[in-house]
Amino acid sequence: MKSFKPYAAVRTKRTGSSLALAIALAAGGVLGVTALEAPAFAQKKKDKKAEASKNNYSKGFIAAYTPAEQMMKAPAKDMAAITAAIPALAAAVETDDDRFAAGNFIYSIGRESSNRALQRQGVDLMLQSGKVTADNAGQYNFLAGQLAYQDKDWATARARMMTAIDLGYVDNGPEAIVAETYFSEENPAGGLTFLADAINKRIAAGQPVDESWIKRGIAIAYNNNLAADAGNFSSLYAKYYPSVNSWGDAIAIQRNYANFDSQEMLDLLRLGQRTNSLRNERDYVEYIDAADARRLPGEVSRIIEAGIAAGKLKASDVYVAEARSTAKGRLTADQADLPSLVSDARKSGSTAVTATAAGDAFLSYGRAAEAEEMYTIALTKSGVDTQRVLNRLGIAQLDQGKAAEAKATFARVEGARKPIARLWSLYADQKAAETPAM
Repeated sequence: MKSFKPYAAVRTKRTGSSLALAIALAAGGVLGVTALEAPAFAQKKKDKKAEASKNNYSKGFIAAYTPAEQMMKAPAKDMAAITAAIPALAAAVETDDDRFAAGNFIYSIGRESSNRALQRQGVDLMLQSGKVTADNAGQYNFLAGQLAYQDKDWATARARMMTAIDLGYVDNGPEAIVAETYFSEENPAGGLTFLADAINKRIAAGQPVDESWIKRGIAIAYNNNLAADAGNFSSLYAKYYPSVNSWGDAIAIQRNYANFDSQEMLDLLRLGQRTNSLRNERDYVEYIDAADARRLPGEVSRIIEAGIAAGKLKASDVYVAEARSTAKGRLTADQADLPSLVSDARKSGSTAVTATAAGDAFLSYGRAAEAEEMYTIALTKSGVDTQRVLNRLGIAQLDQGKAAEAKATFARVEGARKPIARLWSLYADQKAAETPAM
């Protein structure tokens, strides 16, 4: 699978626009920061092979360790006294075996007393000892990173998590915590870049993409006005977790960042209609405005009826009633004009405007095959609005179930319509996946 990259420069949200994303844009929670239980090294006895090997403990360390260990074994533990013995125990360390044993002991005390400083000290000592096995090194570094994260020591947390990742540790999402360290340092761009790279690596490895990672990326990008990242993460959300909400978010983000004209907006909202993600009055009203009851009465009529049926529009609303009446009054004449439009478009001397108008009319009535023919003719004429016609040619092809042809057409779209075509191409992939193989 291909990785994703920003497709546009940073843009700002439209003045006065509102966006009711389905995800929690406040994003108060962080990604994947879960408590890790005491690792195996603090719980299990040494195996026989380990017991057979001679540990190199210094005499001074043994002298400091023995009374501390006895206090830990006492029926009634005096945690204050045990904690007070730690400085002397740490000071007595001479060898790496001393260091590992001291770290193990100090970490255990920290766990039992809920003292994070002691837990961090203990894990750090064990990592410094060089005695951590290769199998456990990733887990130890993750634990050290998690403890540092909880202390808001972002740099240390990131370094430890990166080491865990480099060692192949993937449990509990260390990549997500690395991203969170950037976010916590008020470096959203750095965190999003890292998170996007982590997602791409999971995709390349054929591994599932964590939904919370994508939703967090959308929230951070949107709240920090990073348009390209918001578009990318929302596209991923629609791609890997397609739903009314994810498609609604992907489309809404484009609407809020881009200054689309009415014709561009129309094709974006057509995608919303096909993905069932027109979810509020604003969506339907913008669709009606973009389609224009005087130009595309059939499509406007269909959208108004759908909006009323969905409870998003009120038939009694003056705007809705007027648009509904205008569309109804135009329907008969508009449909009667279709044969002459086709005839004119097929003439050798026809213009791009004529052929495009014919394509637009047929597309609005759901007659995709005729629309495809008209748009194909338009593309051969001088003065054609190439990007608009290509975008709609792809829609007409997809409406006929020609997903591969539609994707190829969408890939040719450039300029302001490129992000719109990219979403349509993603939808084409999903439609193709729904089609049973012959």
